[in-house]
Amino acid sequence: MGTENITYNEDSIRSLDWREHIRMRPGMYIGKLGDGSSADDGIYVLVKEVIDNSIDEHVMGYGKTIDVDISDHKVEIRDYGRGIPLGKVVDCVSKINTGGKYDSKAFQKSVGLNGVGTKAVNALSSYFKVQSFREGKTKLVEFERGILQKDARLAKSNEREGTFIVFEPDNTVFKNFHFRPQFLENQIWNYAFLNAGLTIKFNGQKYHSEHGLKDLLSNKTSEDTLRYPIIHLRGEDIEIAMSHTNQYGEEYYSFVNGQFTTQGGTHLAAFREAVVKTLRDYYKKDFDASDIRASIVAAISVRVQEPVFESQTKTKLGSQNVAPDGPTMRTFVNDFVKKHLDDYLHRNPQAADALQKRILQSERERKEIAGIKKLANERAKKANLHNKKLRDCRFHYDDKKGERVDDTMIFITEGDSASGSITKSRDVGIQAVFSLRGKPLNCFSLTKKVVYENEEFNLLQHALNIEDGLDGLRYRKIIIATDADVDGMHIRLLMMTFFLQFFPDLVRNGHVFILETPLFRVRNKKETIYCYNEEEKQKAIKRLGSKPEITRFKGLGEISPEEFGKFIGEEIRLQPVIMDDKMSIQKLLSFYMGKNTAERQNFIIDRLRVEKDLVEENL
Repeated sequence: MGTENITYNEDSIRSLDWREHIRMRPGMYIGKLGDGSSADDGIYVLVKEVIDNSIDEHVMGYGKTIDVDISDHKVEIRDYGRGIPLGKVVDCVSKINTGGKYDSKAFQKSVGLNGVGTKAVNALSSYFKVQSFREGKTKLVEFERGILQKDARLAKSNEREGTFIVFEPDNTVFKNFHFRPQFLENQIWNYAFLNAGLTIKFNGQKYHSEHGLKDLLSNKTSEDTLRYPIIHLRGEDIEIAMSHTNQYGEEYYSFVNGQFTTQGGTHLAAFREAVVKTLRDYYKKDFDASDIRASIVAAISVRVQEPVFESQTKTKLGSQNVAPDGPTMRTFVNDFVKKHLDDYLHRNPQAADALQKRILQSERERKEIAGIKKLANERAKKANLHNKKLRDCRFHYDDKKGERVDDTMIFITEGDSASGSITKSRDVGIQAVFSLRGKPLNCFSLTKKVVYENEEFNLLQHALNIEDGLDGLRYRKIIIATDADVDGMHIRLLMMTFFLQFFPDLVRNGHVFILETPLFRVRNKKETIYCYNEEEKQKAIKRLGSKPEITRFKGLGEISPEEFGKFIGEEIRLQPVIMDDKMSIQKLLSFYMGKNTAERQNFIIDRLRVEKDLVEENL
């Protein structure tokens, strides 16, 4: 088509108002959208933006309690700070570049997005209400998708001062969304750990911390997995907690001004470097950095003036200095760790000895693997040239290359028929397929040596590019796609065992999912409904009436590519694999994958529900 008839003049230039821009480009403000199956999906960012403002009030000395109530689709947050100035309530939630945090004296080390946070929540909510209580008066306003619907007059009030916000995320933006309690609970706990003395009441339960990051690590680990007691160090504008465990991988929790920087940044890089340097100096041995950091679990929190982040959602710190005229982040963190960690180890020789033994163990394991690693890598390269196990996608996971790449995923399937259906119906730009051959090995209690000795595991780790950690991970989502039968469930358990045993960071960081596919197809001549469980099937039968045709899918291979495209596109249903922070991985795997057959049988029988019971409930 030619361009000769296209007119470019004053009428071609359009200015978007604040709400139109947010709704047209939501990723600029809250990152990716999602349906709530990932901890960094947009609906959790909306919750964060509102709570951040309440936290800032607490940090300034106003309000020791925040009430948070969240159902599947609705959020209510009440703080007891000073309340938004009554004459500026509308402006604060509907005018970009309006807020109190531009006054650097009042909010030198604040959390929230300057002048943007609640505006994004407002624009992306089908319903948004804010009510301020201040000086014996109250002001209430209501919006729909950022458009003002109600602007009530000032009224008298006996309520405690503070702000009350209610919102419902717009389901035309966040499709098929619902809040998952586990992700919300993690969010709430992080606020409590970083704000000693603050109490958050979340859905009726109190969250409170007295010992900050030490409590965070205690909450994230099981005591029997720690090689030595948690080291807890506090200084001005910096707090650190750390230990080593019996598990593979590195596990970090980093924060800036109370913001959970899920992608780390300059403060975390400085900490990882400082730990290596300090321990090398203390033990007077040039240990390999990977041996020092292997199996570490740590948290770091810093307070920074005028922080610079690499994205609007503030998940990665970019600041090179702790203040405009202050030391570099690298110097600040390194000096603190060098002095205080070194002092701690001199005062606690038992902990120092246990830490050294953990490093030496990692060193032995690395050298043991080195002998077979080169050969395994050569086999993997040769296999990838000649087999069809991996059907790759065009784009790969890299948070610096744009939003679409953040949607990259790889389906791990069983057999040629299932992988064939997915391959034919997938989005080749962002969806890859890895085909398993038979049932994977039960790797419970085995060492990482088996990852290189077993061809399936070796090829999979190379396909994911996780041999040396998650920095090179090629896909945002790793999706286990197996049949909904006994064999499929067994393969699912074996794959989860593999990830939990050798790459637990994949699970901790929310990269592993289970693909939900429909069990039934209910249709008549006019309409087809796909049902994911017995309850949905019964509703579909009632809706269509007059004895519709019902098909029970026994395996993924029975679903045609045309149909499969509907289940892995925009309407994809994913169940995240979430690990209870307090649960020891070894205890978990020992129970489900160990030799305690009788105990496991009783567990299954006690929780068994047959289809007949489900049918009767819905009739």
